[in-house]
Amino acid sequence: MATPESKVKKKVKKILDDLGAYHFSPMATGFGRSGVPDIIACYKGKFIGIECKSGDNKPTLLQLRNIEDIKRNQGLAIVINEDNIETLLALVKEIQ
Repeated sequence: MATPESKVKKKVKKILDDLGAYHFSPMATGFGRSGVPDIIACYKGKFIGIECKSGDNKPTLLQLRNIEDIKRNQGLAIVINEDNIETLLALVKEIQ
């Protein structure tokens, strides 16, 4: 059975696929970097980090630090849930 967060991830991936964006989901293992966004994408040369949450779940401090690091380096980073998924489409469509 799909979790609420996996449903959000599926919708995000559909938006990215429809736009033709490159994207992948980093594997959460002991060998990777902690706090990396759930989905990493590239669209028209712009790096995008997408943290997916469901309901009232909030990003951890480490996830927020990674989001700020991405933004500080002129990438896009966003936290998406069921209520603001359209924000992703609007954000990505603004990329020239």
